[in-house]
Amino acid sequence: MGETTTKSQLANIIRERRAVKKGYNNTEVTQDTVLELLKDAVWAPTHGMRQPWRFIFVGADKLPEFAEKVAATYPPERQENRENYLNEPNAILVVVMDEPESQKEWEENYGAVACLIQNFWLLAWEKQLGVVWKTNPHIQDPKVKEILDVKPHEKIVSFLHLGYFDEAPTPKERIDVVEKFTTFQG
Repeated sequence: MGETTTKSQLANIIRERRAVKKGYNNTEVTQDTVLELLKDAVWAPTHGMRQPWRFIFVGADKLPEFAEKVAATYPPERQENRENYLNEPNAILVVVMDEPESQKEWEENYGAVACLIQNFWLLAWEKQLGVVWKTNPHIQDPKVKEILDVKPHEKIVSFLHLGYFDEAPTPKERIDVVEKFTTFQG
């Protein structure tokens, strides 16, 4: 099973996509752009058509206030660092998942949300909009859930940091799939 020399446009986008963690330029990430990307991203697989996601957009105009409130949930000696960190992207998209009681449904919901995030990330990459999926400790903090009006039956899956970039991060090599592939022998 050798690789073919010609890859599809989708295969190229999948391979070119990077986590853009810094180096954002000053181009504003608008709510309209994020909504447009989400309109396609929500076509992710979702068991039982539960569509267990919702989104909270924090644009550039609200980011300083938001960063200050979230940073205030940290110990005093870490607050300045966390506030600066949360002000690095041009916008943040908080992805929230419905948490059912059934472990099976919880796993299906998380898988669906992860697929949606990947769809969003690939669509954003096409527009040279950088994305990185952040799972810092604050996404688990009850005070942050309160700031965002996240309900008891919901989980913050990610803060997606967003920003346009001029230079893509260097690619990192992947382990050859053959090393992680076996055939069931029975």
